[in-house]
Amino acid sequence: MTDTSTNPAAQAAQVKNRIVAQYIRDMSFENILAQKGVKGDAAPEMAVQVGLDARKRGSDNQYEVITKLTVKATTKETKEPLFLLELEYAGVFQIEGVPEDQMHPFLMIECPRQVFPFIRRVVSDVTRDGGFPPLNLDTIDFMAIYRNELARRLEAQKAAAPAN
Repeated sequence: MTDTSTNPAAQAAQVKNRIVAQYIRDMSFENILAQKGVKGDAAPEMAVQVGLDARKRGSDNQYEVITKLTVKATTKETKEPLFLLELEYAGVFQIEGVPEDQMHPFLMIECPRQVFPFIRRVVSDVTRDGGFPPLNLDTIDFMAIYRNELARRLEAQKAAAPAN
């Protein structure tokens, strides 16, 4: 059994992550149904897009992670727009003990996962207050989003590289 109090490698491996603040950076909700009206059955079909961004803040070990969410609801039959919700939700994190080479995936996977329940609540409240049934977002797989973005960037680099 190793004593982590005297083992510097074990102490360095301990990750500390704390949410310092979280807030809505930008939000827009357009109730197109109320503005224009829709003919026929207004059963909704949802399309959700997620984007992520992260940056180091001035303070030591503080990072801001922004989850950008776009929800478009259209009618199933005619594809007429019902509503559009755009949300940028930011979390400020104090992170220590994460190796530099693992910081980017940590910021883009773990941090959004931690604030997702709050994002889900905002989306539910806004859609309900906008006159629609509350939208309860399915859990988002931030690991898959991260991997897809890495694969997309790799393909873009290959396409941009000159052929030999």
